[in-house]
Amino acid sequence: MNAMWKQQLFGALCLTLAAAIWGGVYVVSKVVLEEIPPFTLLIIRFAIASVVLGVFVVARREFIAKQDFPMIMAIAFVGVTISIGAQFLGTKLSTAHMGALITAASPAFIALFAVWLLKERIHKLQLAGILLATIGVLIVIGIPDEADAQSSLLGNLILLVAAVSWGLYTVMSKKATLRYSSLAVTTYVALFGLIFTCPVMVWELSVTAVSWDFSWKIWAGVLYIGIISTAGAFYLWNKGFELLQAGSGAGFFFVQPIVGAALGWLLLGEHLGIGFFAGAVFIFLGVALSNLQQSAAKQKAGTPD
Repeated sequence: MNAMWKQQLFGALCLTLAAAIWGGVYVVSKVVLEEIPPFTLLIIRFAIASVVLGVFVVARREFIAKQDFPMIMAIAFVGVTISIGAQFLGTKLSTAHMGALITAASPAFIALFAVWLLKERIHKLQLAGILLATIGVLIVIGIPDEADAQSSLLGNLILLVAAVSWGLYTVMSKKATLRYSSLAVTTYVALFGLIFTCPVMVWELSVTAVSWDFSWKIWAGVLYIGIISTAGAFYLWNKGFELLQAGSGAGFFFVQPIVGAALGWLLLGEHLGIGFFAGAVFIFLGVALSNLQQSAAKQKAGTPD
């Protein structure tokens, strides 16, 4: 099973890189959102990604049939308009490290949606892990300290919406990659997400004054968000789940809060309060239980390397 082992290793690498990139984007987006409103940044982000990915789709002629457009449109609405929109809006109202940790509840929702949509089995230890991770998120939302006073309850709840919808998006995308390549799915989702979110951006700009005379640092952040964290990381994420089961791949998302919290503290001077650490303990205990179940299942199967 050497080929299978290489496939799993490559899938794990893709998911780790994607999650690490997204850990950093919380810090970058926190700075950029000071100048560009959330849904306008979302449109710019996915416009850049659509162009970058579209070049490869056209070159490789990996197109999606029109009869499957409704499936891709649903994925785009859930994953882009709702999840990424909520992520940007929640991060603007909250803090970068809170954003990274709260949305780390996504693996629990990925596992639940995988049971519903992919008919994957969920075991007792996985249920216990999901419960612990959920408690961790509730602790983060419910126990802000003085240094986290700017981390509003509303912002944290919006970030929780982002986590739930991201779990649904991931499983829906995995179903789509059973029929089409990860490149095609990622590109079409970016394009439809761009279209669906345009009306919100138009409304946002009508009520928000924006000066487009940004510094080079802001534009560099926009390019990072569009090229690296969208075109690159979205493709890596979808590719990783194309190669791995949804239940086993979900845990790699937890690379994100580690990177996000570290960079938020290092670059933005954000305080890591007691709520953050208490919630993190529960979340990582949940991950450990899930991984314990996965290891046990592999040993029972006795699959050779």
